[in-house]
Amino acid sequence: MDSHMNRADKTAGFLHKIICLLGAVLIGAVLSGCYAPALGLTPRETGTLAGGALGAGGGALVGSAMGAPGTGAVIGGLGGALGGYLIGNQVQERSYYRYPYYY
Repeated sequence: MDSHMNRADKTAGFLHKIICLLGAVLIGAVLSGCYAPALGLTPRETGTLAGGALGAGGGALVGSAMGAPGTGAVIGGLGGALGGYLIGNQVQERSYYRYPYYY
């Protein structure tokens, strides 16, 4: 009987990880769907949004392996947003000085 219960616990844990993974993928898809150049986002805003979405997805994947997908998503999202902001800021500064009449 004990081996049957142990197997059931393993199956439940595996299903929980799969559900968390699918949730992270869904959140990433929803956030990346917000990226629309037609909205007139600046490179800084685009970088922040894309970096946050990618960071949250990656953080959730790493966090689910460690047993805390929510925490991983938050930390990854913040780190990704910061990195995306810094990259987008550099791109925007370069394009501003190259083509100042567009801003």
